[in-house]
Amino acid sequence: MKTLLANLFVANWQRKTVSLILSIIIWLVVNHSLTSTKTLANIPVRVINIPQGKTVEGLQSNSKLNRKLSLTLVGNTNTLDELTSNDLEIIIDAANKPDEWIATISKKNLVSLNPEIDISKGISRVYHPSFILRMTKVVTEKIPIAITRPIGEPPRGYQFLDIWPYRLTLTVSGPEDVIKRLKLKEQKLTFNLNDISKAQLDALSSASDKSDVVSFFVPDPWKQINIPLLSDVPIEIDDPLAKTLRIDFARCNLLPLDSPIVVTSFFPPEYSRSLNPTTLQIATNSLISCENGIYMIKTPLYAKGVDALFLQIVKEMIQIVIIATPPSQRQFLPWSIQFVNPNQLEDKYVSALMSDTSDEDIRLMRPSLREEYLRNRFRSYMNHFQLFYPDDSRFDLTAKIQGHSIEIQEPKIPSP
Repeated sequence: MKTLLANLFVANWQRKTVSLILSIIIWLVVNHSLTSTKTLANIPVRVINIPQGKTVEGLQSNSKLNRKLSLTLVGNTNTLDELTSNDLEIIIDAANKPDEWIATISKKNLVSLNPEIDISKGISRVYHPSFILRMTKVVTEKIPIAITRPIGEPPRGYQFLDIWPYRLTLTVSGPEDVIKRLKLKEQKLTFNLNDISKAQLDALSSASDKSDVVSFFVPDPWKQINIPLLSDVPIEIDDPLAKTLRIDFARCNLLPLDSPIVVTSFFPPEYSRSLNPTTLQIATNSLISCENGIYMIKTPLYAKGVDALFLQIVKEMIQIVIIATPPSQRQFLPWSIQFVNPNQLEDKYVSALMSDTSDEDIRLMRPSLREEYLRNRFRSYMNHFQLFYPDDSRFDLTAKIQGHSIEIQEPKIPSP
């Protein structure tokens, strides 16, 4: 056995060593000379040296195009095996280029983002689909942003009231044609009420226990909007009014109405031959009483989702209107709650709060903004106004034509 090993490793060891070295060299040379082809998709493109006052169509704020390219690379097999799309970036020089040109990409335009991969010697040729780059004038404009109704549900014990302001603007710079398109169509920003906790509103509520309205001021990280045509990251809204952006909630407290509600009927002109005040009268019953020719509901009712001042101002100017339609069209008549002379009521509400300095958030607004905010709040109250029973169930009624009378009753099961 020793003789076999000696003959294998010791005998003619000089020749064997030279042969081993030569084989290693040949293997290294052959291995590094092997070439292959590989296609990589979604490689980012960065454009540099853009003339002042111009930009490239599709260029984002990070100097990258909003489109990515696919490249077919020819080069060393080992290098290509290690490469992925995340390891490369295409650099295109826009210096001294016309407003429109066909970009040509060679290995000189490739930059390795992976310091462990050297592409300068590992890649020999680059193939790519031709694409055109266009330079255009850079313009700066204000584009409109609409603050839409939030999604989600408010925390328990609170009712969503309104959001204010409804519109903001954002100053952006970019290609002229892109900015023109953005100016013509509002960008929409929508918040989620599920992101607001009950603890947050409780803390705000305890700090303003004299008010029935809790204002949640939108945090700065929420005041961002995605515009993929200009940036791959959200853009912060720079409108000064964004500082006042708030979501208003009303406490879900029942407030007594303390006033009877007038009930009237409305007769659409198209049915006036058969349905009119001479052929139909509202019938009195345990729910509807008539005093001096005025029909009214005296059942104790409550409101919620509004403030006490609003209720005090409007309580004697509320009416329930029954719309008379033929029984052949529908069994029960539609009805609605309406406010008499709403413009005057709004002016009275706004005037009272404009002179009230107890609400610091409102007091710190400019007078014009304060008035706009309060008017929006009043209109929101009217739009969401509902009546409730003392047990917090929603007030409802049914009305139908019986002979020459409009019979109005409460449903047997109150609405939830």
